[in-house]
Formats: sequence, structure tokens, C-alpha cells
Amino acid sequence: MVVAHARTGASLPVEAYFSALREVKQERGVSSQDMMQGGRCIGLHTATAECGLDNGFNLLETALAPVDDGPRGLDRLAALAHRELADTLQALEADEACILNASQHPDCPRDAHWYAKVCVPRPIYRELRDHRGWHHWEGIDAKAQNGANTSVPVEGAIRALNVAIALAPASLALFANSPLESGRDTGLKENRMTIWPRVFGPARFPGDAWLCRYPSRPFHDLGDFFHWMFGAGTVARGLPLAPSYDYKSVPTVLLEGDPCLEDFLAAPAWRGRRSDDGSTVELVPHARHFEYSQIGQFLDARLRYRLDAEPSLAELLDAWRRDGGLETLFAACGAQTYIEARAPGAGFADECLLREAGPAQALSLLPAPSAVQKGLLANLDEAWRLVNEWGWQALGELREPAMRAGVGDGRVKALCAQVLSVARSGLAPHDASWLAYPEFVLDSGRSGADRLLDTWNSAGGTARQRLAALLAHHAAVQPGRYGGI
Repeated sequence: MVVAHARTGASLPVEAYFSALREVKQERGVSSQDMMQGGRCIGLHTATAECGLDNGFNLLETALAPVDDGPRGLDRLAALAHRELADTLQALEADEACILNASQHPDCPRDAHWYAKVCVPRPIYRELRDHRGWHHWEGIDAKAQNGANTSVPVEGAIRALNVAIALAPASLALFANSPLESGRDTGLKENRMTIWPRVFGPARFPGDAWLCRYPSRPFHDLGDFFHWMFGAGTVARGLPLAPSYDYKSVPTVLLEGDPCLEDFLAAPAWRGRRSDDGSTVELVPHARHFEYSQIGQFLDARLRYRLDAEPSLAELLDAWRRDGGLETLFAACGAQTYIEARAPGAGFADECLLREAGPAQALSLLPAPSAVQKGLLANLDEAWRLVNEWGWQALGELREPAMRAGVGDGRVKALCAQVLSVARSGLAPHDASWLAYPEFVLDSGRSGADRLLDTWNSAGGTARQRLAALLAHHAAVQPGRYGGI
């Protein structure tokens, strides 16, 4: 969620927000636990959500607890998402702040001074900047997504991932919402997704950039996917000293000689340097290192999982060598697998959308990426048939036009229509109502990016004056304004 000053529209690092959010939740009878980093509160954990920050204090993040599928499942998800948004908007008043309906702040610096001021002090960022050479500050101007997360059975996880990656241009176009950067028109509808070449271009390890590029072919099975992600040409990220799912904040070990994870796991032990105090240690490979490293790719969709039972490293390596072996092992270990969508830009109902489309479309905007993904993955055979009809490489080539022109590109628009048709067929009739927003974008030819640009261009004046002019039309409105809660 892109935070902006409520009078000027300037990007704003929150200060009073978490204290205010705690009070808002207490008033509703919701208890919360502070999440601390570097002596500062960076989030609140409740029974239904984790309300925190992404990479900067100017970019809020809310991760919802899983919602049970079944009748009215998307209704429950939407109600929870809108309730959390309402709490966030109320709490931001303590900082004289609001949320912009944008997937990137329209006019925000990315220089060293701003980065030092707003970056969340997580240990992983030191590794990414200082060891791996990433230009991490390229994303400090509040680039935001609406990450749909949908559970899938482990036996179908790779096909689901292939579908999510290949059909991502449709989500890029339908939810495009970042035409502006540093106070200028970028010429793209979804400029947010230009971040990865800029972050990884100067990286120390070429394999880091490889892991954000569209694969040359679909993945065959889990083993094939993890060979691509962890094999020759890649370099293992910092690994935790003790089993952990916290990939951003725990102390890690940087391995000497920069091996790939596959080589590290095959060794009896590996020498490395602790990220927190610089001391030298011997790290013994463990199956948890494999599970911990799942986050290390930046495609338009990720396969995420957690194992209920822990296999031995020998069992894991043996399964990895066999076709379908990891699927069998993961199933035996009670794997919970899901697809994390990264293509849909963040979007929130605003006065402009209410005027142009109406309350039904405004209501559907927040859960719509989840509805699209749920429908596709519930109709996986048809979705895979659509991928094959277009062709893997042809779909990969649609990514750039989707970012540049959105549904204004004829081929992208045709793909969006087919994707929404397949998604609608995969949803129960009632759930299909949550597709109202992307269907409006397809029918009207106007995404959030088009509406934002209209206001920006009509405002005139300096970038600062245009930014202030956006607020009346593009600040997120309370869900009660359109029936969200």
C-alpha cells in the first residue's frame, strides 16, 4: 500500500501508524503483538493478519491469514481484506496520511538519502546490497502489488505455477496502475515491473538476474523447477544458522566460494561467514535450508510451500534426483503448497473509480486478483489448454506489451478476454461477481493507470502541484463508501 501525505501527496514514512493501528484494533476487541526490528515497531501480528511493512516505512503491507475455500470463500476473503484496509486507513490519520490508488508512488526519490531514511532495517537487505551488489534502492519508491495467494494440491503445483507465469500478462494489463515515476509519465501502464533489470543489472552474480527472467520452457516437475532455481549458474543466498521461516531478519551464513544451493546440500559441511558479526563458521547442510531458500526467485508468480513433517536431507536429495520424486516426498510430508501471484499491481477503490464504474466494480477491486487466480487454478485443464494454444514463448513475449499498453494492445486484450472466460468458468456463479473490476477494465479499455494519467495530465502545473491534485480523486476511500464492510 503506497503511503502518501494527505495534503501534499508526497511519499511519507509512517511514524505514529503502528501505535494508532494497535488502538484501532483494541477498540474492535482485537489483540495484537508488536513485531520489532532495530528497536522500531515494524508490524502488528493478529489472529487474522500480519500488518507490517515491505521494504520501506513508506510502503505498508498486510498479509492475511488463510481463508477456508468453499461456498462464499471469496466473500470471506473480501470481508477480511476490506476490514483490514478500513483499519489501516483509520490508523494512518495519526500520520496525516492516506493510501494512494497506485502500484507505485508517482513522484518519489530513490537516492541514497531517501533510502537511508525510509528503508526497514532488516539484515537481509545488507546481504542484498553489500554482498550481492543489488541496487535495492530502486524499489524504495513504494512499488506495490496485490499478491493473490491460492492453495494448490502438490501433485498439480508445477502445472499451476506454469499457468500463473505464462498467463501473467493478463494480470499485468488488467491491474496496471503505475504509469508515473519520479514525477514523469513513463510511457508504460505498469512501470512497477521494470524494477528487476534495474535491481539485478549490476548484481555481483549473473544468476540473480536469471531468476527474474521468463523461463525458456515450462517446468517439468518440482525437481526441474528447483534445479533451475538452485542449480549451476545460481548462487545460494545467506542461509540460517538454525531452522527458520523468517527469511528477512534472522542471522545467516554467507558461504565461501559462492556455491549454488545444490552443491552446498551435497557437501558434508561448508565454511561461511556470519552476516551479523562476521565470524567464520562451518554450516552443515539440512533439508530446512532447501525449504528456507524457496523465496529466491522473482518471476511473476512463485511456488510457495511448507512441510508439516521434515524429511532427512538424504531423502530430499534422493527424491530430487527422480522424476516426480519431490511431489511424492512433499505429499508424504504433508506439504501445504500455494501459488503467489506477483503480477497484479496494487489497486484500491477511489472516487474516480466510483464515478466511472460504480460500487460493484469498486467493491470487487481488492479481491479481484484472487478471484482471477482462484478461477484459473480451479479450471486448470482449460487454463493449461489456453497456454498451449498461445504457446509458451508467445505468452512470454506479451509481457512487455502488457506493461506498456495494457489492454490497449490488441493481442493482450484478446488474452485478457480468454483468461477471464476461463477464470469465470472455474468459479461458482456467486464468486464470479468478484471479477466485476477486471471485466470493467476489459470492456472499457481503461485501467487504473489510464484514470491516474487523466488526472495527472489535466491538473497541469509542476509535478508537486499535480501530485497534490491526485488526492481528491485517487486516495483510497473507506470501504464503507462502497459497501466493502
